[in-house]
Amino acid sequence: MKSPAPAALKSFLCLVSTGGLVGMTTVIAGLAIRSGWHPIAFLLWSALGGGLALVAVACAAAERLKLSAALLRYGLLSGLLSFALPNMLSFVSIPHVGAGFVSLCLAFPPLLTYGLALPLGLDRFSTTGATGMTLGLGGAALLAASRPGGMDGGWIWTGLALTAPVIVATGNIYRTVDWPKNASPRLLAPIMLLAAAAIIGVYAVCAHVPLNPETWNESASALLAVQMTIIAATYALFFTLQKHSGPVGVSQIGWIGAGAGKLLAVAFLGEAFPAILPFAFLFILAGVTLVGRSR
Repeated sequence: MKSPAPAALKSFLCLVSTGGLVGMTTVIAGLAIRSGWHPIAFLLWSALGGGLALVAVACAAAERLKLSAALLRYGLLSGLLSFALPNMLSFVSIPHVGAGFVSLCLAFPPLLTYGLALPLGLDRFSTTGATGMTLGLGGAALLAASRPGGMDGGWIWTGLALTAPVIVATGNIYRTVDWPKNASPRLLAPIMLLAAAAIIGVYAVCAHVPLNPETWNESASALLAVQMTIIAATYALFFTLQKHSGPVGVSQIGWIGAGAGKLLAVAFLGEAFPAILPFAFLFILAGVTLVGRSR
């Protein structure tokens, strides 16, 4: 009988890699906004480029696409819930609350996904898990209190940033419940990204968003190329992890993304580390530990 250790190690490395990449996206977005990109335009081209890159990978692997109503529905809804809407809310919030704060919001989808999975029978209830969820929500309250001060409408942008994790958790559940029969992760990842790019593009046109940066230069081009690469790698791993670990398992990338994103924001964007954040981290860490133990 084969030992489960190699498979467990593979899943763990996939989780850590995906979470780290997710944390990097908010920091790259923060740098891009500073370089003159509109956040929605940067998100649009990043999703389109990442999706096309994954199409090339799927073609090289001889993946065959059979269009169906179920597949189109899955692409549109997963694209809306798992990429377009949460990322639009996060990216437009970055100039107001900071990339570090938006990164920290990634800590909450695991707890929210667990709460949604219970009534659907996708995970089991336990007192330990419920206690972990309560502690995690306490960390969310402290996180909201750590928002930058002195900004007009700061609480509005804080609320938008904290809405994104709820949508992400809903998407985690949806992708498992409605996973198309016999569809491979390598095929679903580009479908979701391209559908998300179409949704973002429609919004950008309707809202008259400038689709180019204020000035095309090496920095603007390089940041876009890096973000396209990161997004392609992230969602290639993301769907593989989802297939093998389920909605609660894949949601754990949020814990890693939150820590990685905040540290990178402090290192590369010069953001401050508010005094209240260590207490928020303690609550989140306790919640994460208890929810993980309950599973």
